[in-house]
Amino acid sequence: MNTLPLPRAAGSTGANPDLLALLGRTPVVRVGTELPCPHPGFWAKLEYLSAGGMKARAAVSMLRGARRRGELRPGALVVESTSGTLGIGLAFAGQALGHPVRLVGDRELEPSMRQLLRAHGAELDLVEHPAAVGGWQAARLARLREILRGTPGAYWPDQYNNPDNPAGYASMATELADQLDHVDILVCSVGTGGHSAGLIGPLRRRWPALTVIGVDSVGSTIFGQPARPRLMRGLGSSIRPRNVAHHAFDEVHWVGPAAAVDACRRLAQGSFVSGGWSTGAVALVAAWAARVHPGTTVATIFPDGPHRYLGTVYDDAFCAAHGLDGAHVPTHPVEILDPGIVEVGGWARCRTVARTPGGPGPSVGEHAPASAATPASRVASMPQTSITGSA
Repeated sequence: MNTLPLPRAAGSTGANPDLLALLGRTPVVRVGTELPCPHPGFWAKLEYLSAGGMKARAAVSMLRGARRRGELRPGALVVESTSGTLGIGLAFAGQALGHPVRLVGDRELEPSMRQLLRAHGAELDLVEHPAAVGGWQAARLARLREILRGTPGAYWPDQYNNPDNPAGYASMATELADQLDHVDILVCSVGTGGHSAGLIGPLRRRWPALTVIGVDSVGSTIFGQPARPRLMRGLGSSIRPRNVAHHAFDEVHWVGPAAAVDACRRLAQGSFVSGGWSTGAVALVAAWAARVHPGTTVATIFPDGPHRYLGTVYDDAFCAAHGLDGAHVPTHPVEILDPGIVEVGGWARCRTVARTPGGPGPSVGEHAPASAATPASRVASMPQTSITGSA
């Protein structure tokens, strides 16, 4: 019989390292649902079945790295900006390693996610207005700076630039390599750039001919488009994360919310497994890749499950109010030649990947100096790209 120690009793203090046994080891499943057209099928790794979700891997890695370097003292407060998913991961890592967690979100954060974060012991600080440049992310980072200035000893992981973020996905790369005999095409959603940067290096060493497709959000500045207001959360960015491995992608797709919602709902009805915005977007692109490259093995990552999206992606009233009724869902991407010349408004594809971040949005470092617990020299010297998980 396989058993795990019980979690510590409610109200107790200190670390609970036994929780770390619940991290990772997620299954892969073959998906054949029409999205929206028939396709030969692709493999999806179900990260929502790991305790704390996909970003718990990164959260544990970042806190452990900071503790090794002496940047995070035992029991010290951890402060981070989040649109939700990393927040759950940090709540998990905080309990496992013995650190209180304070998260800076914004008023667009779903009520269900607010309740979930607080239920897991995280303190939540919400900003009310987006910044003129950088949107909600920049506003959250400005509030985060205020908290750090007033909280000596607090530690900011800086998920956007911290090399321990992609390093946390080495275990995922190992699992994928063990679960699948071969992968020809890897489809990765891109937000902070962590899981794609952490996967590409190890998997390309295993399969040198691996093709990598990045999936971004319409309105995101990561791959050379101008930053615009975005309905989808957790996919794309209004600022420029340094962890994104731009040079490692063979092509990039931008997906809009209507196509992502349609894919999510088709997945839920046809495969039972589904998720939120990022899951719908990568599923759409993975199905397209399997269709236009027959005979190849396509794999992707479903970052989270559907539960936090019951009031958005799976809510008929919300979708109707935002024009996401599925009436005009594209069946293939529009091809563009240069993301710096053409602004996309829906599902689009470009095989010329911007080697450096573009658009008017500032880089993270321009908004957010290092915390008292994070040496400024380490943040300033972080490389722009990394695919090995060690940068």
